[in-house]
Amino acid sequence: MSSQEIADLVGSRHDKVKQSIERLAERGTIQLPPMGVVRNHLGQSVSVFQVEKRDSFIVVAQLSPEFTAALVDRWQELEAGSGRVIATLPNFADPVAAARAWADQVEQKNQLSVEVQAQATKIHSLENLFKEGMTHTQFCKGLNGVNVMQVGKYLEARSWLYNESKSGLRHRVGSYARDKYMTEHQHEVTPHGKDPFISYTPVLLKKGATRLYDLYLAGELPMKKTWDGLFTHDKAMRGAA
Repeated sequence: MSSQEIADLVGSRHDKVKQSIERLAERGTIQLPPMGVVRNHLGQSVSVFQVEKRDSFIVVAQLSPEFTAALVDRWQELEAGSGRVIATLPNFADPVAAARAWADQVEQKNQLSVEVQAQATKIHSLENLFKEGMTHTQFCKGLNGVNVMQVGKYLEARSWLYNESKSGLRHRVGSYARDKYMTEHQHEVTPHGKDPFISYTPVLLKKGATRLYDLYLAGELPMKKTWDGLFTHDKAMRGAA
């Protein structure tokens, strides 16, 4: 079941449903579901999560528990429909039915091919972008359109980072993201005429880079007003970061 279907079922905005799914996944309550692209009623391409049955109940319980019964009914409809598809074979003596069945099969294979290609592209993009020891700012500089000046505040809001200074310039990794999405590099600083102190630099782990990239593709990261709407990356920018 897609996140859009869940939104329609409970009468909530789709972006709110996606945010709820992401928060549940970040807490480890559910697995982050795979993303897909569907057409909405306006014919526009929309990114959706494809949610498994168990996790859909958790999501709905989080959003609107009173809709749990409606969710049960919807799953029964989906499963009954799936059962009919499996049980009913096309009449191959009918050229029209046979052609339709063949076209459906080709469409399913093409869709699977698109999904596999999208996953391969994502992995390739991450391999080009991510380098051990990168900060979140360096990583996001390679993502087209991201407002890197706002990413720190965004990660604070998601409990990945916190500020330990009044100036708001010294970030530390929050307990939620520590050793999961981020870690810290530390080194001693000795200012002239002052006592030495330890400086901490938050850096991304590979899982954190993957999560940031997922958030980017989902349109969740803070973006520049001049963004052209394209989700692309620039390998060359990584070296300049």
